[in-house]
Amino acid sequence: MASTGEIDRPDGRTVRWYTDGPDDASLVIFWNHGTPNIGQPPGPLMKPATDRGIRWVSLDRPGYGGSTRREGRCVGDVVADVAAVADELGIDRFAAVGHSGGGPHALACAAMMPDRVRACVSIAGLAPFEAGGLDWYGGMAQGGRLELEAAALGPAALRVQLEAEWDPETFIPADHDALAGEWGWFNGIVKAALEIGPDGMIDDDLAYVKDWGFPVADAGAVPVLLAHGGKDRVVPFTHGEWLSREIPGAVRRVFPEDGHISVLLHADTLLDWLVETA
Repeated sequence: MASTGEIDRPDGRTVRWYTDGPDDASLVIFWNHGTPNIGQPPGPLMKPATDRGIRWVSLDRPGYGGSTRREGRCVGDVVADVAAVADELGIDRFAAVGHSGGGPHALACAAMMPDRVRACVSIAGLAPFEAGGLDWYGGMAQGGRLELEAAALGPAALRVQLEAEWDPETFIPADHDALAGEWGWFNGIVKAALEIGPDGMIDDDLAYVKDWGFPVADAGAVPVLLAHGGKDRVVPFTHGEWLSREIPGAVRRVFPEDGHISVLLHADTLLDWLVETA
């Protein structure tokens, strides 16, 4: 059953949460959304998940949707909000899944709550900014690269860069095809994410280019799957390659002809891995 609500945090913030799927699910997945998105569970995956006995839970990260901004947050700071939402809903253990900017946040859950996270999937997720030996910007489309380079310079430079026109060449043709189909779902959640302004997106980008607040190798305390499109121009597959070397026991899947969005067309197989593993 779909529902949404809010919880109050000790620092005075409000966090909006969502849940959808069977109440008697054998597996709960905590969805970590991308940038800029709100936390609504992924619509195109509702039926495949329900067919597998999966329930979705998620939240708006601070600064998005119904969640109060938390300026200066790092990636790991969101884990306490995830735990609080899970407690509110009476969920003890769950899997953590994230797409794009949600990938680092899913890994944070795995690294910082190994007693609660049963397994983790990062889809098209970034590696840490300080990843040794990785050309972090290499292979990124110009628009995304300029955005993250501006983030590394600070919030003022980032705000200026975010005023630039979005470059459609950021996505490969397969991504545009996916967006013309069921993954056009993203259009609505991106619009909703930006309705109250760019603060959530700014805080996300700033978090990606500073210390994440946890050693990424600690995510290997639980089973981890890293999925990537081989032609991703938003987060190049080399980020997943680096993560697979850093996280002990991580499983890696590359879909050679896919990009940042079209990789989600293979999400059914990732759900199967979660059911089998978790």
